[in-house]
Amino acid sequence: MVRNNHFESNRKKLDELLRPEGCSNDMATLRRLLEYAETMASIENSIVVISDMSDGKSHIVAGEFARSLGLHGYRLENSIWEKRILALMPQEELEEKYINELRFFHFVRHLPKDRKSQFHLMSKLRFRFVDGSVRDVLHRMHYIYDDNCNVRYALCIYSPLLFDFKCRCLIVNSATGVTEEISSSNSENILSKRERQVLALIDNGMKSAEIADLLNISIHTVSRHRQEIISKLQVKNTHEACRLAKSMGLI
Repeated sequence: MVRNNHFESNRKKLDELLRPEGCSNDMATLRRLLEYAETMASIENSIVVISDMSDGKSHIVAGEFARSLGLHGYRLENSIWEKRILALMPQEELEEKYINELRFFHFVRHLPKDRKSQFHLMSKLRFRFVDGSVRDVLHRMHYIYDDNCNVRYALCIYSPLLFDFKCRCLIVNSATGVTEEISSSNSENILSKRERQVLALIDNGMKSAEIADLLNISIHTVSRHRQEIISKLQVKNTHEACRLAKSMGLI
C-alpha cells in the first residue's frame, strides 16, 4: 500500500512560521556564520547549511562528508530548504522530520528570550549514500534569533553518526547537557485543551451547531476556535488541521 505523504504541506507551514514579515538584512551576522561554517566543515568534514530567513536562500559549506552523499560542490539553494540534501532521505520519513521541527519551533517559541538560544534539535535521519546504502546521519539544527526574537537564520549540520542514541530525535539544552526526547507531548502546548476537544469533534464529522450544543457554548465560540486552530497549525482548513493534528498526536 502506498503511504500518503504530506511532507510538502508541512514544509510550507514551517516556511510560513520561520519567515515572518519584516526580517531585516544582517550581513555581518551572516559573514560570521559563514566563517563558522567553513571552520566546522573543515574540522568535522561535515556539511553545514545556513538558511537565511530574510532573502530565502541557503548557503551550503560542504566538507569531505559531502562526497559520500554525492554533494561535493553544492554551495547555494534558492530556498530556506536544502533540497538536494533532503532529496536523499526516504520520502516516508520527511513528514516525520518536518513534524518534529514544528514541535521544536513551538517548544522554543514559549521559552523566555534569554533561554531560546540554549536549545537545539538533534536527530538521526536516514540518507541514501553514493554507494547505494541507506544509513543514519546525525543532524543538528540551531536557530539564530534577531532582536525581536524572530528566527533570523537556521544553522544545520550534517555529519556521520559517530555515536548512537535510542530515539530518533532529541531536544538538547547545550548549556546544561539535558536532553528530552521529542514526542507528541511536545505538541500539547500548540493547541489549548478546548481547541483539541473541538478539533476531535470536527474530525468525528460534527458540524459547528452540533459541537456548540454538545459543549454548551455558542456557535460563535466554535467558529472562533476553528479559526484559532487553523492559525496555530498554519493550515488552510479544518480538514488539513485534523490530518496534521493526528500526525502530531494532538487528537
